[in-house]
Amino acid sequence: MNSIQQKSFFGRIDWLTIGLWLGLCLIGWFNIHAAVYDPDNPGLFNLATNYGKQSIYIFTAFIIGICILIIDSRFFISSAPIIYFIVILLLIAVLVVGRNVGGNQAWIPLGSFRLQPSEFGKLATCLLLAYYLSNQTNKNPNVRTLLIGALIVLFPVALVMLQPDTGSALAFFSLIFVFYREGYISSAVLIIGGLAIFLFVMALLLNQWIIIGIILLICGFFAFIMRKKRKNVINMAILFVVSSMYVLCVDFVYEQILQPHQRSRIDIILGKIDDPKGHGYNLNQSKIAIGSGQLFGKGYLNGTQTKYNFVPEQSTDFIFCTVGEEWGFVGSVALIAIYITLLLRIVNIAERQRTAFARIYSYGVASILFFHFFINIGMTIGIVPVIGIPLPFISYGGSSLWSFTILLFIMLRFDSARKGLVSF
Repeated sequence: MNSIQQKSFFGRIDWLTIGLWLGLCLIGWFNIHAAVYDPDNPGLFNLATNYGKQSIYIFTAFIIGICILIIDSRFFISSAPIIYFIVILLLIAVLVVGRNVGGNQAWIPLGSFRLQPSEFGKLATCLLLAYYLSNQTNKNPNVRTLLIGALIVLFPVALVMLQPDTGSALAFFSLIFVFYREGYISSAVLIIGGLAIFLFVMALLLNQWIIIGIILLICGFFAFIMRKKRKNVINMAILFVVSSMYVLCVDFVYEQILQPHQRSRIDIILGKIDDPKGHGYNLNQSKIAIGSGQLFGKGYLNGTQTKYNFVPEQSTDFIFCTVGEEWGFVGSVALIAIYITLLLRIVNIAERQRTAFARIYSYGVASILFFHFFINIGMTIGIVPVIGIPLPFISYGGSSLWSFTILLFIMLRFDSARKGLVSF
């Protein structure tokens, strides 16, 4: 790693990204206030309320962000293994001394505050993954590097699954886009992954033998038109066998590996069961809240579904319901537009980096934020199962806000120093 010249960086900081970050934090703060508004305690800074606590979290996140921008950017590179090791210890500690909330032993109590190590696990994994991949002497992608990189990701995933916190564990898998960008996996792998998800869903909706019959027809068709090359016929045969075995395993995975509440949520999304007062209650109330906002919403502090606790977790996992109900379709689209602008900005920042470490890390940031953004909003409107993950910078919670802020501002620190970096 070459020397990094530390110059005055304020003129090189991406202020647009910081503005988007601050805007999302303030939107989250006001919507948390709206979600749990108490006329007897109306102040935005009442520390007895979630929105009062969130104001402290936002202020401290701002201080943390400023400190990150001041720190020598080399610190984050050299400290990546240490940070990863510390977070792994926290993930182990939470299994021993953690507090169980909602069936997940994911929080370490620190007085009145609860620390969620899994949120910081994504940050630590992004750092170590960038550290490892950028330090490979062989710049050509190879299987060994891919496997070790995968282990860096899967180790914290295994610890998070022991809590068990499926939602947080799944977020780590979004880092597959980092491997794709760096050339360790091809587009074919992403396509196969998408097809695997499609087959899984279809196997739950249709008889497995019908699915296998359809696969046989498709593979047979392509084998016929490509029969001039024996290799193509063999490949189609292998594809048929593998796909059929996969379909036959779906029932086992669904019944033996997934938890009952996870199966219920998938069944509700797929329309296999209708349980508006049981496992489908959250989703049903979420849809009602968002739909009731119509075009322009009911207005700030005028929401009823969220304010009167019809929607569970309305200030955390289901905060988007408050946006939909009080700000309507227009407000929801505006919020989504801000997120898309932020994600595109991060990708732009990633591509202009002059070092592999900064580029890989920046793509890790984009992957994690995109996953949370897409899945959180998707689960509130019923297009993905409810897995319980926060909406970045919007949902209530200190651990999530701080971890996402640190994740973003470290990227900004690398970006501000990029003119002093030499590519390698």
